[in-house]
Amino acid sequence: MNKIEQIRKWKREKDVVILAHYYVEGDVQEIADYVGDSFALAKAAAKVAQKNILFAGVSFMGESAKLLNPQKHVYMVDETAGCPMADMVTADQVRQIRAKYPDAAVVCYVNSSAEVKAESDVCVTSSNALKVTGNLTQKQIYFIPDSHLAHFTAKKLPEKEFIFHDGYCPTHQEIKRDFLANMKAKHPNAPVLAHPECSDEILELSDYVGSTADIIRFAGESDAEEYIIATETGVFHPLQKENPGKKFYSVISSQVCPDMKKVTLEKVAYVLEHLNEQTEIVLEDSIMERAKLPLEKMLQLASL
Repeated sequence: MNKIEQIRKWKREKDVVILAHYYVEGDVQEIADYVGDSFALAKAAAKVAQKNILFAGVSFMGESAKLLNPQKHVYMVDETAGCPMADMVTADQVRQIRAKYPDAAVVCYVNSSAEVKAESDVCVTSSNALKVTGNLTQKQIYFIPDSHLAHFTAKKLPEKEFIFHDGYCPTHQEIKRDFLANMKAKHPNAPVLAHPECSDEILELSDYVGSTADIIRFAGESDAEEYIIATETGVFHPLQKENPGKKFYSVISSQVCPDMKKVTLEKVAYVLEHLNEQTEIVLEDSIMERAKLPLEKMLQLASL
């Protein structure tokens, strides 16, 4: 029995569902039951029937799955896979802003810790930030932690007053204007598809801005034969799988998230075999009760 067959056998025997983000390696995406961006995976996590969830992604994603499924066991493929952006805001910072701006709604990007979510009013993902934030009754918005997604959203909601945090994704931050201009010169007919975690200077040069799921959908529906992709390279797997006749280019070779790449097929097999406490997500009850509310509100507002 090869590794893939063994993984499938353990999934059946141990009642495990595997959720994988688009940024993990392609071979891990292939053995997952659900593959998607943060929004799609949050919705999937809220509906799965299995009693055990194995998350192929980074820590905040596993925490979100646990918050939406408190009765289930949620395991990480690699328990050290974190998110530098999520670490750029703390619960104490949120409390300080609340004291200074008591009328502001705290809009929390899902790329954040459970402790930060517990201090927030609603969560958003890059797929639904505009819709969810636009559906809030509050005029004043404190958007955490990603400043780039916040500015992108603010430009489309001029009726709102935004308070910006200074967080960012180091991987997307590395994609610079000069690098993109160079790629556009090499491939003048290739539309630029960018994630809103990129800086304004990249978004201004882009033909389309959207989440990973949006980028994949756009490439599938467009007639162009080649594309420049300004987001993490894991998205190339579904892009090439769904569009075998098209070509996709990264802006730079280093647009890779080191934490996402900690997730490997070998680790998937190991965790499935053992399902031990070392990789299980465990959160305090008091945090869970408060942190699940903004996630549930996100799902509600996104469906309006």
